[in-house]
Amino acid sequence: MVDSPLRTSFAGLRLENPLVLASGIAGVTVKSLTRAIESGAGAAVSKSIGIEPREGYRNPTLAATDSGLLNAVGLANPGARIFSEELSAVKGRRLPIIVSIFGGGPLEFARTAEILDGGEFIAYELNLSCPHVEGAGTEIGHDPELVARVVKAVRAKTRKPVFAKLSANTDKMVEVARAAVDSGADGLSAINTMSAMAIEVETGRPVLEHKFGGLSGAGIRPIAVARIYELHENVRVPIIGCGGVSTWEHAVELILAGASAVEMGTALYGGYGIFQDVNRGIEQYMKRKKFRKVQEMVGLGHRF
Repeated sequence: MVDSPLRTSFAGLRLENPLVLASGIAGVTVKSLTRAIESGAGAAVSKSIGIEPREGYRNPTLAATDSGLLNAVGLANPGARIFSEELSAVKGRRLPIIVSIFGGGPLEFARTAEILDGGEFIAYELNLSCPHVEGAGTEIGHDPELVARVVKAVRAKTRKPVFAKLSANTDKMVEVARAAVDSGADGLSAINTMSAMAIEVETGRPVLEHKFGGLSGAGIRPIAVARIYELHENVRVPIIGCGGVSTWEHAVELILAGASAVEMGTALYGGYGIFQDVNRGIEQYMKRKKFRKVQEMVGLGHRF
């Protein structure tokens, strides 16, 4: 049997392909994560899970713009105990699920990981970068010392790989990344949504109930490319790239910048078939360029 060129390994993970469902789009339930994997994703990241259930913000929480989607859902989630029970439904299936967690500080992150850790998932993604939730988002991700404490606290509770999801809404991104890696992170995820806002001109009202939200989609992809490139230059751990990917060309661009895998989120509103489409395009590109495996492409944009 010929090994698929799309299979990839990094930070202790072995994926069938480099595409990953991004957190916050469709991973509210384990069923939705399973659907993404069955549709062609190499892995799927859950919606961010906290210790206790959280309702999130009032509607409207989502709005379309000409550069992507603006959202301020507010980290709505069922809580760690309920989500842990959901994970038990896939026990024995060894699905490539990555659980995103958040908290107000090191103790909350650690406690959430402690509750979840018995589940059969493959890694954690620490949400250190939500741009619209006070006390559990970029306030943490902008502080290298606090990030170090969070990573150490989670690292003490698990043997699973830990990825720190970083914010591009700070000029300390590399410093934060180094703090995370020095404290035990096995890899990084970059980037999260960018802080943004829209106002309805006839009424003068902010479009989102929370006013400020996070921008995802095409408008942030060049930012993602730049930040992934910068991280690859400065920190020697695997990076899961994220930001505005909707075609195979976009995915390859992030890989060439330094990403070992690529998350897709906003593009999923066009249907789950996009995973197969993008994988097919990457494989054809690899064949044309004579790459035998994904790892051969990672960071090649740094040759010039």
